[in-house]
Amino acid sequence: MKKIGILFGQENTFPQAFVERVNSKKVDGIKAGFVKINKVIQGEPVEYDVIIDRISQDIPFYRSYLKNAALTGTAVINNPFWWSADEKFFNNALATKIGVQVPKTVLLPSNQHPPDTNEMSMRNLEYPLDWEGIFEYVGFPAFFKPFAGGGWKNVYKIHDRDEFFRIYNSTGTLVMMLQEAIEFTDYFRCYCLDRRDVRIMQYDPNQPHHLRYVRNPKPVESKLLKRMEEDVLKINNALGYDFNTVELAVRDGIPYAIDFGNPAPDADLYSVGEENFEWVVEAAANMAIRRARNHKPKMNNLTWGNFITAFANNQVLVPNKTKAK
Repeated sequence: MKKIGILFGQENTFPQAFVERVNSKKVDGIKAGFVKINKVIQGEPVEYDVIIDRISQDIPFYRSYLKNAALTGTAVINNPFWWSADEKFFNNALATKIGVQVPKTVLLPSNQHPPDTNEMSMRNLEYPLDWEGIFEYVGFPAFFKPFAGGGWKNVYKIHDRDEFFRIYNSTGTLVMMLQEAIEFTDYFRCYCLDRRDVRIMQYDPNQPHHLRYVRNPKPVESKLLKRMEEDVLKINNALGYDFNTVELAVRDGIPYAIDFGNPAPDADLYSVGEENFEWVVEAAANMAIRRARNHKPKMNNLTWGNFITAFANNQVLVPNKTKAK
């Protein structure tokens, strides 16, 4: 019997619906359920062939459990080794190499020295930084945000240099990045599952969280839809995410990727709405079943992005040509 497990935290709608959907398909030799964890021994396999991870980004114990499971043959979605190393500034840098538009972005050192360091620890850093060059490149208004993390924590919209320095002086040891603010006419959040299935959803980031998914979306030009599908697939194939969302802000008809590294993207019925919820439950169930069918016991069943595989094979990283479905 092939076992599919889902590891989750506080969410209540998606995990149950996912398990029920997989089991309702009555695929011979495949069964889904909630992951149960007790004793975790180094190098010992777990009972699951596939695990959908929805919580380890917040629980380090789960993260290590999943790496051990992957080492012993479990197909973990998303790859716990990659997303642990991933961060927003690198994502933006990678996007510039695969033909995806992103806002102008600059990485900045933490305002305060990290714990157990001092000015001698950072003496390779030139001081002062070329602030005028940085501000000229990014422009104002701009967003000031951590180079890693999510949930809109410690994110600020900055309107001038005085406001920048006032907020920068309050960020402590956080490593931050200053990013061009895209004044958009349209905004979208796009699911991408298994690096093949794309769902483009109109989204309004200025609304309260439970109202951000537009319930009665307006028609979208086919050329823009095609461009967004292609960009979403380029990003997820390069990074190697199999369950992800990409946020796109459209300015002058061009989509700019704003946020595109979400190891456990929102899939709650009450925030995404019934139609989007139905899509993501079905797509996730089909993905998990495919992975269970293709699972090879005691082998490496993780998937990696073509950023990693291209470098491993000494190849040039180029945009992936996979078509959306």
